[in-house]
Amino acid sequence: MTGTRQSLGTALTLEVKRSRVLLVGAGGIGCELLKNLSEIVVIDLDTIDLSNLNRQFLFRKQHIKKPKALVAKETASQFNLSVHIDAHHASIFDNRYDIEFFEGFDIVFNALDNVTARRHVNKMCLAADVPLIESGTTGFNGQVQAIQKGVTECYDCLEKPVQKSFPICTIRSTPSQPIHCIVWAKSYLLPELFGAVEEEEENGSEMTTTEGDNAEEIEKLKEEAQALKKIRNLIGTKELAVEVFNKVFFDDIERLRSMSEMWKTRKPPETLRFSTLCIDKNPEVHGEKLAKQDQVIWGLLDNLKVFCYSLGALSKRAQAGEKVIEFDKDDKDTLDFVASAANLRALVFGIPTSSEWDIKQMAGNIIPAIATSNAITASLCVLQGFKVLRHQLSKISAASRPDATEAPSARKVDSTLGGCKKVYLESKSTERLINSESLAPPRPDCPVCSPVYAKLVISDKASPLRLQSLVDLLQSRFSFDEFSLTLGSRIIYDPDLEDNLDKLLANLDITNNSPNPAGPQFLTVTDGADEPRKRLPEGQPDMLLLPEIIHLPPKPKPAPASTDAEANGDGIATAGDKRKREAQDEGQEPTDDSPKKNAKRTKTSKEEAVVVEEDGPINID
Repeated sequence: MTGTRQSLGTALTLEVKRSRVLLVGAGGIGCELLKNLSEIVVIDLDTIDLSNLNRQFLFRKQHIKKPKALVAKETASQFNLSVHIDAHHASIFDNRYDIEFFEGFDIVFNALDNVTARRHVNKMCLAADVPLIESGTTGFNGQVQAIQKGVTECYDCLEKPVQKSFPICTIRSTPSQPIHCIVWAKSYLLPELFGAVEEEEENGSEMTTTEGDNAEEIEKLKEEAQALKKIRNLIGTKELAVEVFNKVFFDDIERLRSMSEMWKTRKPPETLRFSTLCIDKNPEVHGEKLAKQDQVIWGLLDNLKVFCYSLGALSKRAQAGEKVIEFDKDDKDTLDFVASAANLRALVFGIPTSSEWDIKQMAGNIIPAIATSNAITASLCVLQGFKVLRHQLSKISAASRPDATEAPSARKVDSTLGGCKKVYLESKSTERLINSESLAPPRPDCPVCSPVYAKLVISDKASPLRLQSLVDLLQSRFSFDEFSLTLGSRIIYDPDLEDNLDKLLANLDITNNSPNPAGPQFLTVTDGADEPRKRLPEGQPDMLLLPEIIHLPPKPKPAPASTDAEANGDGIATAGDKRKREAQDEGQEPTDDSPKKNAKRTKTSKEEAVVVEEDGPINID
């Protein structure tokens, strides 16, 4: 403790001991952070897998299949008997982790492995005005970023790379690489056999229709998919493996071979028939043994046996009541099926085959995790956390002075967030392993951090309130002449859409009582008028909007007609302009999944795309 005081100073040391910390994720970085923190709440939904043991040192072999958060608490507590860890085996999207929950912490550490959860925690921290330390690693590289509402850019200020997709015709007709065969097995064959019945085969996330795709060929592929769906009726019978094998490796390949124009410049595929390859009456028995040899490249007959075994295992799960079976790199049955089917298809097209271990890396988009990268990144997180807490101490000290509003030092601290930097761990750097750059200010048009966040509080004793009450409250608090209300991706009110005014708030899902898999909902209020109107008198004792004083930024100037602004990638509505009455008359359901400013509405096959303008929205939790 003496060394810590000498390094950090007495005031900061006491602040560190006093502070409450939330850690989201108990994986690679999370395990390392737990060893460095004292008063902490850790939340993680995952269980421990065998592959975690090479880098997550709080776990042992006997902990496999147990909750990460609970085991991490037990193990980390042995390092320091005075540490206090409150472990939650739960999803951060649960409604109990609302704005009030986040407001109870001095700092939040993100140690997550997926973009959706990162975006959610980022939005919740912005709404609660709690500093966030965002971090991640990719192989030997890592990154740490401090985020504070109104001071720095947030996680969504920068565009994220889009998952690579492949044209349908390449995947389904002319594969040339192992990854093409893997995507075919993972995103086409498995969903067709064990996915939701109503889903169309082109909905695979890694297969997209492009301008280069032949329309006639796509129709043929759809016919193939319909024929494959009929085979689903054989699930649970011994004929299933034979019928599926002959359908995808003989009938479909024969159709492709008949298209002679396609094979003028490339070698045509070779067909495979079950009866000519396998005379074993119980191929699934040998397939079960072969499936355990995941680092061996199986031969043709080996792949067929694993194919039969995995198909039988998935069929039993479907018969037991598992309606939808999706691919998961840690689900051995789905991995065995995808690996064997991809290798069989590769043999058909003369493409090199791969071991199941290698296929798992490609199918699961896995980049090997390095223990040292996690440890270094976690240490950088702690250092940035010290700076954030020092920043909070400086603000308190500046506010206590008589001239606090004019203190230049306070303004300097506020603009630098205690000297935090965006820090990078770069293994290929020839000069320095760790590099940094100054934190950037928030992006003015960011759909997540640019809105003003407020809380809507409804009295428990109040009678059921209707949307009209909320509209009246907003009109009384702000000088809005015209505004729209968006909940998630739905526009529930604007001057041309008043159908919902008489509906109860609970019936519009404006409540925290019902579970929501996406976490707490946000209402987005967007001013759509050029001239403000006079405030209406206060008159809603059963409903309050907090805080009492809400500072709205000036309304931005409208962008030129040719300027497009991309929407938030996670589907959260940023704003909405007036909903045209014509759209309602045509029965179109509005959506703003990917709006663009000042663009015209375009009809799709299912619904109408609604265009929005980002004019200073207010997000209400």
